[in-house]
Amino acid sequence: MKVVIMMGSKSDLAWSKKIKDVLSKLGIESTLRIASAHKVPLKVLEIIKEYEGEDVVFVTVAGRSNALSGFVDANVVKPVIACPPYSDKFAGADIFSSLRMPSGVCPMVVLDPEQAAIASAKILAIKNKEIEQKIREYQEKKRREIEEADKEVK
Repeated sequence: MKVVIMMGSKSDLAWSKKIKDVLSKLGIESTLRIASAHKVPLKVLEIIKEYEGEDVVFVTVAGRSNALSGFVDANVVKPVIACPPYSDKFAGADIFSSLRMPSGVCPMVVLDPEQAAIASAKILAIKNKEIEQKIREYQEKKRREIEEADKEVK
């Protein structure tokens, strides 16, 4: 079980590493790949085929005109989570390329890298009790942080 984090370009690396870091904390294997649906669609298909027989979740990271997420989703039966990096250009309107998909194409959109990692983990936890337990521990840690913050301001 692993998460394949596919970037549209190397400029998406810092965003993608944030996803990978959270997955590592949860003990989930992940791999980083780069392939653009616009520039090298056959490369995207090659990467997808590498993981066909595995239990994987694809997380796609592409900004501007995000064809990668829809292209990957249209070519796999595995879950795809689009996690486009936020851009101030166009007042963040490039997010619409991740939200508006053709019929039959349905990548989930999660805007925060931490949340994309957690969503991936929850999908994998359906078949893996160890990952399920790590998520429970992660959630409990977050609850304790809120309790501590409340005590500090009280």
